[in-house]
Amino acid sequence: MRRSEFTELAEHVFGPALARTYTHDLVLEEVGGLTAADALERGVAVRAVWTALCDQMDVPETQRWEIPLEQRRR
Repeated sequence: MRRSEFTELAEHVFGPALARTYTHDLVLEEVGGLTAADALERGVAVRAVWTALCDQMDVPETQRWEIPLEQRRR
């Protein structure tokens, strides 16, 4: 998983404004008590950060990984 995919999925799942807020403000214990942005900057695997964010926000597994084709960025 790349950081661009993380950003695209976060914006799809949470909406752009909340995705930014959650990424920069929400502390995720699963990645050492860091925010998603800090964890990514420190080299934590992108997939691990995405999973931690989804777990923290109770995103169902079925909504975590797929963006419908018609909603993808072009």
